[in-house]
Amino acid sequence: MSVDSAVPGRSSRLPSLTGMRFFAAFLVFLFHLSLLDAYSTPDHGHGPFASALKNGGWAGVTFFFILSGFVLAWSARDNDTTRAFWGRRLAKVYPNHVVTFFFALAMYAYASASWGRGVPNFLLLQAWIPKDDVFFSVNNPSWSLSCELLFYLLFPLLHRSVLRIRAERLWWWAAGTATAIVLLPLLVRLLPTGETFGPNHANSPLYGHSITQMWLVYIFPPLRVLDFLLGILMARIVLTRRWIGLGVLPALALTVAAYALSLRVPFLFSLNAVVVIPFALLIAAAAARDAAARDAAGRGTAVAGRVWVWLGEVSFAFYLIHQVLLSFTQERLGFRNTDSLAVAVGVAALVAAVSLLLAWLLYVGVERPAVRAWARRARAAQGVRAPEAPAAVGSSRDDSDRPVTIGTT
Repeated sequence: MSVDSAVPGRSSRLPSLTGMRFFAAFLVFLFHLSLLDAYSTPDHGHGPFASALKNGGWAGVTFFFILSGFVLAWSARDNDTTRAFWGRRLAKVYPNHVVTFFFALAMYAYASASWGRGVPNFLLLQAWIPKDDVFFSVNNPSWSLSCELLFYLLFPLLHRSVLRIRAERLWWWAAGTATAIVLLPLLVRLLPTGETFGPNHANSPLYGHSITQMWLVYIFPPLRVLDFLLGILMARIVLTRRWIGLGVLPALALTVAAYALSLRVPFLFSLNAVVVIPFALLIAAAAARDAAARDAAGRGTAVAGRVWVWLGEVSFAFYLIHQVLLSFTQERLGFRNTDSLAVAVGVAALVAAVSLLLAWLLYVGVERPAVRAWARRARAAQGVRAPEAPAAVGSSRDDSDRPVTIGTT
C-alpha cells in the first residue's frame, strides 16, 4: 500500500476533516432526535424541524463512507501489511461496538431482541440481511459498521488497483464511480417493491417505502463500496496534484444546495445520489486546504482548531452512543410529547451533553486503550518497535480514519 511520499503536503494530519466529522455526527443526532414522538408525530405531521432533517442520516452516512476511503488512502503506509491493517481496523471498531451493543440491550433493546436479530448485529453482519428488524436491530446505527468491515477487507486490493491508474485518468475514474452511484436508484426502481416499512417507522422518512429497494441503495455493503472507492480516488487526485483548486467555501455552498435539493427529489435518490459528488469535492477541498496551510505555515479551515479536533476524535463514540440515549429517553423515561419549546430544547441539549460525556468516556476507556493494546501486541510479535497506536485525523500519528459511520432508525 504505497503512497506518493514526494507529493508536497503529504501527511496524515487532516484536522479540518476531523472537525467536520463532528458536524456530520451532530447532524445525525438531530436527525434521530427529529424521529422521536415529542419532536415529530404522525398525528400532527412533520414540522419544519423534522422536514429539514429528514435526509440528515442518509447524508451523514455518505459523507463518512467517502471520508473513510479518502483518509485510508491518504494515510496508507509504504511498509504496511494487509494483516497489520486489518488488525488496526478491528481494534478501533469492534471494542466500541461490543460495549455499545450490550449497553443498548441493557437500556432498552432487550424487550425486542432475539437471537435471529442480535447475533448478526453482534457479528456486524446485519447489513447483509434485507430485513429492517435485522439491519436496524439492537443499537441500530451499527449497521454501517457492517459496511465498514467490507471496506477494510477490500481496501488493500482497491488501493493497489487505484495506484495503478495513471494520474491523468483519475478524474475519469472518479466521475465514473460517482455516475454509478447516481444512477443506481434509477436501476433499483425497476425492481419489485415488495414489503414496505411499516408502523414501526411511522415517524421516519422510510415509512411506506420499499424495504428491498432502500436496502439495495443504502444498506447493502457491496454497493456502498462505491462511496468508499470514490473517497480513495479523490485522495489520489489530491495527492497526485490533480485537484482542480475548488475552495472549501464554494464546495460547502454546493453541498448545502445539494442537500436542499435532496429534500425535493424522489426517495431513493434522496438517500445518497444527490449529495455524493458535493461531499467528495468538499472532503478533497478541505484536505487540500489543510495541506496547503501546513506547507505555507498558514491556517487551515475554521474547524481545524483544537476543540473541533477533540470533538472529531470522540465523534465515533458519540455516534454509537447517542441513539441508545435517545431511545431510552422515549421508551423507558416516557418522554413522548411536550407543548413547551423550552422543554423540547432542554431535553435535546441534555441528551446531547450526556451523549458527549459518555462518548468521551468510551473513547478514553475503550477505544484508545484497545488500539494501544493492539499496537503493543504487534510490536511484541514483530520484535521491533512499531509505529504508535493510531490516533484521530488531525494528530501526527497514522491510521487516522476513525469511521464515524452513521446509521438510521
